[in-house]
Amino acid sequence: MAMDKAYQAYQNNSVNTASSGELTLKLYNGCIKFIKQAKEDMESNNFESKNTNIQKAQNIIQELMVTLDMQIEISQQILPLYEYIQYQLKEANIKNDREALEEGLHYVVEFRDTWKEVLKETRQQKYVQGARV
Repeated sequence: MAMDKAYQAYQNNSVNTASSGELTLKLYNGCIKFIKQAKEDMESNNFESKNTNIQKAQNIIQELMVTLDMQIEISQQILPLYEYIQYQLKEANIKNDREALEEGLHYVVEFRDTWKEVLKETRQQKYVQGARV
């Protein structure tokens, strides 16, 4: 019990102190986790849990959609991809479509991996700039 409280405090602190870029990465990772769990639930015919996990993944994608700055061109290109992921997740949930779930997962993993590279490049640039000062 004390370990659970300590872990929860750690999790809360990691979210409260994370940069917006790190929070986005956490969202992608959470979405991947929920989709993978939904896949397992689908395979074991645990439809209630599958539904819950897909809805959690959909909520994360919705949050990512809402936070896009549509004044930036790349956001206008990302939005339709997020909408497609939402569609795939919905189809997977309604039809128990493993392929749709797998495709949604594929795109989220692509976004996550790209975002990790962006964060890495940003950190390297800040480090180089800090070293010059």
